[in-house]
Amino acid sequence: MTVEGMKPLNWQASPDIGYRVSRREDGGLNLVFTNVTQKTLEHWREFAIAHLMDSDRLTRNLYDLRQVDDLPKEAITYAIEASNDPSMRNIRLAVVVSSEAVRQAVEEIAALTTAPGGVDIAIFTDIDLAEKWLNRPLTLIV
Repeated sequence: MTVEGMKPLNWQASPDIGYRVSRREDGGLNLVFTNVTQKTLEHWREFAIAHLMDSDRLTRNLYDLRQVDDLPKEAITYAIEASNDPSMRNIRLAVVVSSEAVRQAVEEIAALTTAPGGVDIAIFTDIDLAEKWLNRPLTLIV
């Protein structure tokens, strides 16, 4: 995908949040979390909901949670809210974890995601396998 064909990222880095976002070559997002403090969760929630508002294509996103040991209940609630937003559609979401607790939390989020046409979520411990899965043809979602 060309840079001209990508929608703006509309994300601002801040020293007091524990994640960063970059645009993938395929137009999706890479999100890397280093912590899940209240400030981080609130910032992510605002970004995620705003980003969904103009969702207009099949998308591949990668959430790298390998530096996070546990997801608080509020993180799970926010993720379920975002993943069930009516704008959440045609998204392939790879989540990379290193903690069993985080894996279980992501499984709970996936089980409670019911948005129609929605989200194809897979959990990995190996980022290369996550990338391979993300790179499958997006027509397999529909």
